Amino acid sequence: MKTITANGQSIAAQLPCSIENFLLAQNLLPRSVVVELNGEAVAPSEFSQRQLNAGDKLEIVKIVAGG
Repeated sequence: MKTITANGQSIAAQLPCSIENFLLAQNLLPRSVVVELNGEAVAPSEFSQRQLNAGDKLEIVKIVAGG
């Protein structure tokens, strides 16, 4: 297993893998988060195509609805 950094924490993952697969492995629904990969925002429509590699840095923010 190799590691990536997600929200400042090192996380072991089967790499390379898609952002979508990584999110699902972390028990996060891809449609419920906003993702930045290495400082670049990633559209949800790209989650299944964008590959994560060792050393990548993710910022993941959960979307919360409310009023």
